[in-house]
Amino acid sequence: MRGIPEMNRIAGSEAEVAVFDLRRRYVPLLSTLAAILLALLPIVAATPLLPDFGFLVILTWRLLRPEIWTPRMALGLGLVADLVGGQPIGQSMLLWTAAFLVLDLIDTRLGFRDYMMDWLVASGLILVHTLGGWYIGLLMGADVAFSILWPQIVLTILAYPIAARIVLTLDRWRLMR
Repeated sequence: MRGIPEMNRIAGSEAEVAVFDLRRRYVPLLSTLAAILLALLPIVAATPLLPDFGFLVILTWRLLRPEIWTPRMALGLGLVADLVGGQPIGQSMLLWTAAFLVLDLIDTRLGFRDYMMDWLVASGLILVHTLGGWYIGLLMGADVAFSILWPQIVLTILAYPIAARIVLTLDRWRLMR
């Protein structure tokens, strides 16, 4: 048509394709980094009540879209969480990578998962993650009773559906044309 190349009506313009590709690639990463950075908010509490938002979001992304991240990604994001959150270097790296490996094992053993199964798996991993962090703290010399962590565990398990809704909304936007 008069020397102007015709755009593909299905794919859209090159700019639209580039923006879609950026959204598709970086929304999971940026949303997880934003959740990790929530640890920097100046919230003071006498007991640990707030969930580990970084772990909750990375766990939700992994349960929703298992194909986008490998356990190596959990290792790198765990390092960022350790540096930002002030945990001993390697704590989140170990626990997040172990959670991803357990999820890989569950995915190979089960033929299907539904929402309730995801919530059950997430609850177990949240419990193990909190228990692992508590035990690493004990090894580092902290003297904290595990019973003080139960409110945080319960609130994190109850926050999973909210995190799942947020991640699902982000995923729909990420894949929208």
